[in-house]
Amino acid sequence: MEIGLVSCTRSKREQPTKPADLYMESSLFAKAREYVELNHDAWYILSAKHHLLDPDGPPIEPYDETLSGALVERKRDWAHTIYGELQEEGLLSQDNRLVFHAGRAYTDELLPLLDDSPVTVETPTDGLQIGETLAWYNERL
Repeated sequence: MEIGLVSCTRSKREQPTKPADLYMESSLFAKAREYVELNHDAWYILSAKHHLLDPDGPPIEPYDETLSGALVERKRDWAHTIYGELQEEGLLSQDNRLVFHAGRAYTDELLPLLDDSPVTVETPTDGLQIGETLAWYNERL
């Protein structure tokens, strides 16, 4: 099974809503969501505040928290929590491929934790700037 993991974004709706719709104010999130819904079997949101979110989960309040610019210790703690949640969801099996649609702030501390797991990992937009990432999605949608 191929699972898309999309990072949260700074832009959010102003009222509580289900996770899939909370970040739709961001064109980057909108493109990533469209891509993962078309190309992956399932997808989740990597939230700086709420960790691993089911896109169709219960409504959450808008928040102002990001891993961009966060201290390494904060990112490391967040990554360990995400790793545990991926395990709990049964997503770290050898039959799965995790495809990260997230910047390095969300992957740098998490990817090394996945090295010893049987899951396959892919980061198709790694190292691309926002404009380049949008172009990557546009070329594939």
